[in-house]
Amino acid sequence: MTINEKLALELNIKVTQVNAAVELLDAGNTVPFISRYRKEVTGSLDDEQLRRLSERLTYLRNLEEKREDTKKLIDAQGKLTDEIIEALDKAETVTEIDDIYRPFRPKRRTRASVARERGLEGLAKLIMEQRDSYDEPLDVSAAAYINDDVPDSAAAIAGACDIIAEDVSDNADLRRGIRNIINQWGIIESKKLADGPVYEQYYEYSEAVSKIPSHRILALNRAEKEGVLKVTVNADRDRILSFMNAVVTKNKKSPMASLISATVEDSYDRLIASSVEREIRAEMFERASEAAIGLFSKNLRGLLMSAPLKGKTVLGYDPGYRTGCKLAVITPTGSVLDTAVIYPTKPHEKIAEAKKIVERLIRRYGVDVVAIGNGTASGESEMFIAELLGELKCDTKYIVVSEAGASVYSASKLGAEEFPDFDVTQRSAVSIARRLQDPMAELVKIDPKSIGVGQYQHDMKESRLDEALSGVVEDCVNSVGVDLNTASYSLLSYIAGINVTSAKNIVKYRDANGEFATRAEVLKVPRFGAKAYEQAAGFLRVPNSDEILDNTGVHPESYAATKALLTKFGYSESDVAAGGLTRLADEVKSYGITKLSEELSCGVPTLTDIIGELAKPGRDVRDSLPLPELKERVLTMEDLTEGMELSGVVRNVIDFGAFVDIGVHQDGLLHISEISDKFIKHPSEVLSVGMPVKVRVKSVDVQRKRIGLTMKKK
Repeated sequence: MTINEKLALELNIKVTQVNAAVELLDAGNTVPFISRYRKEVTGSLDDEQLRRLSERLTYLRNLEEKREDTKKLIDAQGKLTDEIIEALDKAETVTEIDDIYRPFRPKRRTRASVARERGLEGLAKLIMEQRDSYDEPLDVSAAAYINDDVPDSAAAIAGACDIIAEDVSDNADLRRGIRNIINQWGIIESKKLADGPVYEQYYEYSEAVSKIPSHRILALNRAEKEGVLKVTVNADRDRILSFMNAVVTKNKKSPMASLISATVEDSYDRLIASSVEREIRAEMFERASEAAIGLFSKNLRGLLMSAPLKGKTVLGYDPGYRTGCKLAVITPTGSVLDTAVIYPTKPHEKIAEAKKIVERLIRRYGVDVVAIGNGTASGESEMFIAELLGELKCDTKYIVVSEAGASVYSASKLGAEEFPDFDVTQRSAVSIARRLQDPMAELVKIDPKSIGVGQYQHDMKESRLDEALSGVVEDCVNSVGVDLNTASYSLLSYIAGINVTSAKNIVKYRDANGEFATRAEVLKVPRFGAKAYEQAAGFLRVPNSDEILDNTGVHPESYAATKALLTKFGYSESDVAAGGLTRLADEVKSYGITKLSEELSCGVPTLTDIIGELAKPGRDVRDSLPLPELKERVLTMEDLTEGMELSGVVRNVIDFGAFVDIGVHQDGLLHISEISDKFIKHPSEVLSVGMPVKVRVKSVDVQRKRIGLTMKKK
């Protein structure tokens, strides 16, 4: 089976789709471009399918390269046989290839290699013949192998058994079978080594290897790293030895059967058990990591695609104690109007002075919303703002915003470049406000790992996590598109075909020459070529362009077909600019979209997308999502009672549930068992980050700061 055939089988798509996608990827096309503008070629594979295909393509190609390298290494030793070639060709993982190569891998000096040097391989072969009977007792046969290094028959037999034990250990089929037994029957266990309250539930813990969920695997690994737990795998030794003996001991009637059985036991205990346990633990971690990365990716997608709060002047509020609370007033377009510092919290508690400053900012700039960071002192800050807004009796509302990663941005080179005259906390206040106005535009400035919507992200393989999360950000940014004249270079750098250098060159050109008048003008940017333009153009927006299509997702390569479409149905570009062609879809349906696509030499998927863009030119796909819920008064944990119904927003989805912001400083836990009246395997089947939900308080523990929630019907 070819790589492309395997991909088609794994992804449940056609081989022709895989062939087309692979050809496009190999030609240097980006996933967003292929997903959006090559639907006819790939059969409308979406960005998630293409990401998965690209990842697996890389893995399988690397696997194929390792397979061929292994064949060459064995062949160089003159030991490559048809059987080995067949086994390597069937291997589907790196571990299986390593198992096959194990007997041929250069080894450090071992008991078996010493025995071979002493000429005992013939005796090992004699034992493994496992005849029904032998002409003489084994110790007599072994006497023939006595020499200066082998003092007696017992030493000869022991050396021969060392050779057999190593051969058994190097048997790829045996190792695969042992791993299968452990995966099916093994138990992972943990014992307490030191105090670590976070891991109390794992002090004396055991669970089947086959059933343990990803988050518990990662928790055990972290606790082990921190020296809190000792983690082992109970591999069901008796079952494994029974399996090994069934394979190795071919003739139970042979005089050698008991010796071989003892050698098999030695092989497992001395050579196999610890290494296979490491392999199993590594496989478990790999599996758990992929699950965690997948969940992190879903959460990040939900957060990035949260609805922006457009057209609002926002007062960003970064809470603090000793150094005060930093304020920044931000225009609806993200520009900074004013900044200030107030000290309403301990140890200063200059509340009256702080109220005057905030009131002045609200009234002077017409602040619509105060965005309060949810970090240190946010509880006191929320109470302060709620009280002040009540006194002012104005229309200004407030909202508590996650500030995860804001400090990372504030201390970054990018933060310093944007606001060289601001200190770190002032930049945080700006970031907090902007992430309410446009979550995506602000969050792309932060390393995705620091955004705080994952589990155990610092335990993941960094390169793999970065690859996955960067792909999510790229897909989200391109699905929305960016304004070529206002986007930061960090946002532009995620557009298909544009890297950081190109993004900086675009901004530099824009600063020097003024706004871009058209999409095509970006080709004047130094070192921005035709290929980059092809990939990027459809995702760039120029709202003030004389060409209305420059403010849509229609790719320039389809402009001619789009204009022919407009002419055919009696429309002009000015009709599009006037508010969109809402009737066009029905008119095309009546005419026949297949017939029309043939006339316009434009595929049906592309034509469908064009019609959608003409209906709502310049639309933001996030505008249809629920807006963040603004508040007027404070809700504390003490206000909560069992059975109280509340509105909330999902902040993080994890394997065992979700954390929901219900307007209290402490997020509530919605356990997986409380999400639905129906059985669900994972919270992500129902919930996503940023989703508004209706919940009911199930339990409140003020002392431990824990809130239990439910979505189940009463």
